[in-house]
Amino acid sequence: MPVDHYENFPVASILLPKRLRRPIEAIYRFARGADDIADEGNASDAERLRALAVYGAELERIECGEHPATHEFKELADVIHEWRLPLQLFRDLLDAFAQDVVKKRYADFAELLDYCRRSANPVGRLLVHLVDEASEENLQHSDCICTALQLINFWQDIAIDWQKDRIYLPQSDLASFHIDEAQVGEHRWSNDWAALLDFQTERARNLMREGAPLVHQLPGRLGWEIRLTVQGGLRILEKIRHVRGDIFRHRPVLNRGDWLRMGSRALFM
Repeated sequence: MPVDHYENFPVASILLPKRLRRPIEAIYRFARGADDIADEGNASDAERLRALAVYGAELERIECGEHPATHEFKELADVIHEWRLPLQLFRDLLDAFAQDVVKKRYADFAELLDYCRRSANPVGRLLVHLVDEASEENLQHSDCICTALQLINFWQDIAIDWQKDRIYLPQSDLASFHIDEAQVGEHRWSNDWAALLDFQTERARNLMREGAPLVHQLPGRLGWEIRLTVQGGLRILEKIRHVRGDIFRHRPVLNRGDWLRMGSRALFM
């Protein structure tokens, strides 16, 4: 389960308490590894689904208290048992990644949100469980942040996803803003495209702001970690707006100046 990807958002950073780094890294490796099966390389759809089924079988062994069949899952099993993490959240992640293999378009925003519920929200919920703060309100705020982060990832990676024959922009929104798929494939910017991206980034911004109160409910350094993650997402949205949605030629990347700005904003949340 390799972790060798550039990420805009911090994972198990130095801000986290040392005791949380091991379980967070184990969760991330599981999610990243399963996501890579669905996304990377030249495997056929059937091969990808079979490989994801292996992950599912390992979760079944963990649930039954059996020794994992592969070394990579032993640490995950230890983390799940030690921290009493809900296995269903891991299954939701696998379900979303399997969906990525076979589903390339989303009819409307509701369909996309259902995907985010399984592809992103479980990671945040697992984090909240790790610090024993899994109240219903905290979980809802976590869901808002994670869904916003997933949407931001979609909007910054439209061109990359197109190469995998995926479009996460809802089909109903494309029609409303008079955008066809040929325009996406040709990386053709227009005023209508800018309006569409403004609409989508505002959705993500509203979700992020709705979830932001979570930072005041999480203890110590973890709260600061989430503050920076929230500010990172908001900063990427600003960068997308600054180029009027032209992510084809200006994919947002966080630089040193952005991190300084995010740190300053985090102080005043």
